[in-house]
Amino acid sequence: MIRTTSTLLIVLLLVGCGKQEPVKLRVLNYTDSTSPAYSTELERVWEAFEKANPEIILEREDLRGESFFNRLETYITAGDLPDVIYAWPSEQAAGLTAPGITELHAKKLLKDLAPLIKKDKLGMTYSPVALDGALQAGGYLGILPRSIGSSHSFYVNNAVLRDAGLSPAKTYDELKAQVPLLAAKGYDTVIIGNQDGWVMPYCLFSLLAGRFCGPRWEQRILSGEAKFTDEDFIAAISFVQNLYRDAVIPMETLNYSYGDVTRRFATGQSAYLIDSQQRAAALVSPDTNGDTLISAEREEDILLRVFPEIRGVKLNNSTSVIPGPGWGIGAQVASNSAKEKAAWGLVKWLSGKEVQTWLLESGAIMTATRTDIEIDSLPLSLLQKAAAGFAGNYSAGTAVISRTFQSRVNVSLNDGLQELGIGTKSAKQVAEAVQRSFEQP
Repeated sequence: MIRTTSTLLIVLLLVGCGKQEPVKLRVLNYTDSTSPAYSTELERVWEAFEKANPEIILEREDLRGESFFNRLETYITAGDLPDVIYAWPSEQAAGLTAPGITELHAKKLLKDLAPLIKKDKLGMTYSPVALDGALQAGGYLGILPRSIGSSHSFYVNNAVLRDAGLSPAKTYDELKAQVPLLAAKGYDTVIIGNQDGWVMPYCLFSLLAGRFCGPRWEQRILSGEAKFTDEDFIAAISFVQNLYRDAVIPMETLNYSYGDVTRRFATGQSAYLIDSQQRAAALVSPDTNGDTLISAEREEDILLRVFPEIRGVKLNNSTSVIPGPGWGIGAQVASNSAKEKAAWGLVKWLSGKEVQTWLLESGAIMTATRTDIEIDSLPLSLLQKAAAGFAGNYSAGTAVISRTFQSRVNVSLNDGLQELGIGTKSAKQVAEAVQRSFEQP
């Protein structure tokens, strides 16, 4: 669907004299024009921009699903990309087969936004992880993300900790020291839905790999500069083994299903829960009877953090991130032109404070990339607000393994970490198996 907006008014954008000619922008938007929320999007996003910028004429295509990706492929093949494009930072981040997204980044069909961001000092109002071009498929900042997710979150039950006379652990050494004190009160320390093989790699080990191996570790493996059998990766696996040996994570969690573990945490059986950031919604979403796992009165006792600091690693205060979609500018738009200025103004609006605030309010995104949103004023529950501002809990983001490597590598790691837990494989054996799966043609 193509929508064109024109206006009779021409205003001055800059201080000074002279009349600026209208600038026309072609926009490829990802949305469902049949959705009940579509009319609100038109009003809050597009009409608001048009009213504030009558000198910019938008020719917008609203598409979704296969129609969107087919149109994107057509534009790439024809060498006729729109000026402003909705896109994901990678095909893996999109969570679907979308070769056009890979082409946008690999062929550098999107303009590098880093110079524009630096010029406008946007680093002061965005999460540093959101502006990390290395997390996008092309290795540069092709899009300005409007949301960011984390495959990891360290949920804290302060009520349980208070009962044991404790406060949230800031380091792993502190966490380990809490084990006997919590056990004396009948609590587990940390639980995770370990019965399902994908949970440990997704919700915790991806973070550990980033901390032990350092930033861009996955790129070094993909390029052949490093291997899964290197000492730092084996050290990350060994740390998982230590979690069991130290009883920080009970061996019994190998029998805890992903569906059951939130109930255990919500009913106060543990002080901490390791899960994805997105799981916060499950804790406060009403079931068919209108009941929630965490009542509104108890939400103030639940905190969202990242795993405590670990001595001797290459990186701390980090998590494994899933950069969200956002907006980019076609590389064909000339630098320092009126069209680039208009396109950049639109991108800043679409991934800006006002639009992200609306997206949070409507539930379209869970965590904003802007750091200046007044989250406390949003009509959200306490846990939803904690999730909305979760990007403020960490300063570095590293790769989610399942979003980076082939499925056979993920399967090998999933199985290996469970075998490590039950004691049938060593850390070195797990690493060797993962490396072999990676090297398979």
